[in-house]
Amino acid sequence: MNQIKSYHISSRPKATIKLGLPISALICYLSLSLMALFYIAPIVYMVVSSLKPDSRVLTDGGSILAFIPVEGSLRNFQDVFRRVSFGRVMFNSMFITGMIMVCGLVVNALAGYALARLQWRGREVVLTFILALMIIPFETIAVPLFYQVSIIGWRDSYHVQIIPFIADAFSIYLFYSFFIGMPRELEEAARIDGAGPWRTLLYIIVPLARPVFATVAILTFLMRWGSYLWPLMVTTGETYRPLPVAMAAFENQVKLWGDIMAFGVMMVAPILIVFLLFQGWFVKGVAASGTGQKQ
Repeated sequence: MNQIKSYHISSRPKATIKLGLPISALICYLSLSLMALFYIAPIVYMVVSSLKPDSRVLTDGGSILAFIPVEGSLRNFQDVFRRVSFGRVMFNSMFITGMIMVCGLVVNALAGYALARLQWRGREVVLTFILALMIIPFETIAVPLFYQVSIIGWRDSYHVQIIPFIADAFSIYLFYSFFIGMPRELEEAARIDGAGPWRTLLYIIVPLARPVFATVAILTFLMRWGSYLWPLMVTTGETYRPLPVAMAAFENQVKLWGDIMAFGVMMVAPILIVFLLFQGWFVKGVAASGTGQKQ
């Protein structure tokens, strides 16, 4: 009599390495590490080159020595401070960027809150107009704007580099997309307790919107810190000139790559510091703005 044998089929575990990671995860981590090295390499090259004599910056550029700080010194940084009023242009960039960032957070947050939470006639038209502004590059309006500020005598000043950029369509939309997903029960409860729109905004909405505030602040800082075209058009000297324009003028005058790299390091350092300090809030803010989830 034939006996029917039953077999138990068990699922085999995925192939893993000794560290307990699946091979797919290992491949993913290796790919991300290679991408990170690809993006970090120019910064490392710039930092290492800023510590080398000018003669070795180009000679080491085609080899691994480009990433090794041979004959390191701070002479290039000293040359930058000797040849240009670096402290002045650094203050200009910090002041201009800081004012745009702080004032922009207030103005754009109020605009986003009004579009998302308040009911008023013409709100959809204004929102459509703001969305249309997001696709218009600044270069298309730079010349008319320059003509306008020249007529009113704003050239070669701080406010000509600050006021036109306080209100930003993309920042307004980020605040709008965050506020529109917040539950209205919060405002209704505040209204029952006697809170008006301003008190609700300050004591309920703003504390919950810290991630999107951080996101807008970082994006504004990155955008305005590297602004070149508009400051080049409206400034004529180092008195109000920010770092990008000063670096371009420095490069045309000096032609020493070690000094240029040192200038670039001091210009990029504040951006890296700000991003590293607030990258957690930045990631949370982008995720929350895109999915409607609140932290």
